Amino acid sequence: MTQKELSYVEDEIRAEEITAKTLNWCASMCLDIELRDALTDMAERHQMRIAALSKYFHESGPIQ
Repeated sequence: MTQKELSYVEDEIRAEEITAKTLNWCASMCLDIELRDALTDMAERHQMRIAALSKYFHESGPIQ
């Protein structure tokens, strides 16, 4: 993995973390049950992306 690729993966992980936290916060403030559930589901999908990106990062080779 090149330094540029590493930087990209790190940026993507940070973006997904921020998005998931924001969606969870919005869900916690939401009074509408359907909307809260939808926001929670969206946050979970972003958390799954974090896991996938982290796995890719750890399974990739050393930095070149």
